Amino acid sequence: MPRRLATLLTSGALALLATLVIASPAAAVTPSQRLSVLSSWTQTSASSYTSWNSARVNRAPWAEYNFTWSTDYCSSSPDNPLGFTFNLGCYRHDFGYRNYKAVGQFTANKPRLDNAFYEDLKRVCTTYNSVVRPACYSLAWTYYQAVHIFGSVAAVQQADIDRAARMKAKAEAQARP
Repeated sequence: MPRRLATLLTSGALALLATLVIASPAAAVTPSQRLSVLSSWTQTSASSYTSWNSARVNRAPWAEYNFTWSTDYCSSSPDNPLGFTFNLGCYRHDFGYRNYKAVGQFTANKPRLDNAFYEDLKRVCTTYNSVVRPACYSLAWTYYQAVHIFGSVAAVQQADIDRAARMKAKAEAQARP
């Protein structure tokens, strides 16, 4: 519980800092400001994800930060395997990878980016009913391992998805009266 509180406080402080930066008088964005906002949007918390997604939808206020918003979502792996909506988690992960690479600080931040990705996918899984949720968690773990080990979800194999599909089908069949 104390760790969760510390994470929430850190996320809140970073969000406040990002807000203060954007509310300041028009001036060139410094590398430090850019890194601060980038960091606030790539934490493991739900509030960090929400801040990033809000900026993704309304990019105009962030234009002078020159963030890279391009994505291939989940690379060559399914964006929404078995109907589980992983596409935005993959998008935020791409955002973190691309922007930290652009500022030459990727290696130091990769573990957190991968952990944030996993947390994003697990939050997606909590939105599904408890019958199919284990299959979703299994795929989330597989996607996380692919980026953690290989740096890309392209490493997810069809056999991994097939295993989760069998798990999902079995759970659904057992839940039927």
